[in-house]
Amino acid sequence: MTRLSVNVNKIALLRNARDIGIPSVTGAAQTIVDAGAHGVTVHPRPDQRHIRPDDCFHLAEMLEVEFNIEGNPFAPEGPGYPGFMNILRSIRPDQATLVPDSPDQTTSDHGWDLAKDGDRLRPLIAELRELGCRVSLFMDAEPDRAGGAAEVGADRIELYTEPYARAFERGETDVVLPQFVESARAAQALGLGINAGHDLNLDNLAAFLAAVPDVLEVSIGHALIAEALRFGLGETVGKYLGRLSP
Repeated sequence: MTRLSVNVNKIALLRNARDIGIPSVTGAAQTIVDAGAHGVTVHPRPDQRHIRPDDCFHLAEMLEVEFNIEGNPFAPEGPGYPGFMNILRSIRPDQATLVPDSPDQTTSDHGWDLAKDGDRLRPLIAELRELGCRVSLFMDAEPDRAGGAAEVGADRIELYTEPYARAFERGETDVVLPQFVESARAAQALGLGINAGHDLNLDNLAAFLAAVPDVLEVSIGHALIAEALRFGLGETVGKYLGRLSP
């Protein structure tokens, strides 16, 4: 069965707007877990616009489900930010999802170019696996790049699904879904697991999972938190769980 990991960055973004402690990131995470989610995801960035390093440590202390920390392993240290790799070294989350985002990006918008970055990633991936972290690489749905992810030692890839979400809105999923299917199969043939995330929502999730084989985990944040304004957080998690593949 596909597992659901809920990204709580937007909870932290709302809290930071006033910075008076509400909404509580850990409180929201507990509600998410109580509603049946299989994991919690965060993406701490150097500018600390949403999730902060302290949040990561507080969540690590209280979570009894999978904790997935995603970000750029080359993100430098800065005021109040110890550097992404140092966060991972201290917490040793269940999963580390490595994403090639730059500090000024609004959100992640492309996967790794392993021909360019593979040699730099390889020792970091080996270190994270030694620390007990499962390592997933954020990747575009390009079947010929799966081999690079296996060569640098990743356990999984996370397919970047915004192109699918945009195609779904246009009614053109038949154009892009075959590429996701081929990418998943190519990676699985090399022993890699498949995660997926970015702009998946209540409308497009079930169709994606019905088409793409054996997706192990979806990470969903923006849409789920937005829909929680209508349905409530716990009920929204339940709706997403109802759309997961068996």
